[in-house]
Amino acid sequence: MAASEDKFLNPINKDKVAENPGLLPYAHTAGSAVIKPEDLGKSKGRSVLAMRQQTDRQMNQLYEQMETLARQAKLLAQRKEISERIYDAAIGFEPIINETYYMYEKEDGTDLLSLIAPNEWGRSFKYSRYLAKCLLLADHTWDVQYNEEA
Repeated sequence: MAASEDKFLNPINKDKVAENPGLLPYAHTAGSAVIKPEDLGKSKGRSVLAMRQQTDRQMNQLYEQMETLARQAKLLAQRKEISERIYDAAIGFEPIINETYYMYEKEDGTDLLSLIAPNEWGRSFKYSRYLAKCLLLADHTWDVQYNEEA
């Protein structure tokens, strides 16, 4: 019976060797790969930093797009206001798209849209001042170049 007891005897010394060394959280022999426990705080910190950088970059892109849209809306509102003023002016003809016209101020302070450019009047210029050069756009708004001297 002594021989059969030796057969089932575990040769592993429990004080020096683990029964399942592959499940240990550290290297169990000199030739094993080095296993370092991960610092979860450091890992989370790097992840949070990367997330903040990415979202900040995206927020900056959105702010730039909003500024562009706000600038475009402001220009459109100005073009609408200018167009209303031109349509309120005296016009003795039907304006044609993509044609240039000239806006003048009469002596009584009202506006007039004309086909005649300021340099084409000669001595017969009969208005108090030349205001702007106006181009009728396809959407029936006006692109206006103001007279710097006015």
